Amino acid sequence: MSETCPCGLGRPYAECCGRFHAGEELPPTAEALMRSRYTAYVLGLADYLLATWHPSTRPATLDHEGGPRPKWLGLKVLAHSQDDATHARVEFVARYKIGGRAHRMHELSRFLREDGRWFYLDGEPGEG
Repeated sequence: MSETCPCGLGRPYAECCGRFHAGEELPPTAEALMRSRYTAYVLGLADYLLATWHPSTRPATLDHEGGPRPKWLGLKVLAHSQDDATHARVEFVARYKIGGRAHRMHELSRFLREDGRWFYLDGEPGEG
């Protein structure tokens, strides 16, 4: 029995984001990278998150040690646009709980493709 991938596509983890996390394949689109990064947050895969963050904006570490870890509840991709061969944007809403309180993170993320590989560049809060 295989578990369903947390990214929201309804496929088995090993056939979905798991192959990216294992290094078997590179995400072919910015949306696939964003979904795999969400799943990495759910599973606590800090090394993958840092490796897929563009070096120009990547933090030295992920600050998960300062407080309670979120319990991720779901992801909804609202829009994905490819601006050109090396730039793309993904708008999404991720739902989570911390300390029993529900939250939502609405972000418009920017991605950059270098040497055939997508990287998360940065994001800004979405409207609404």
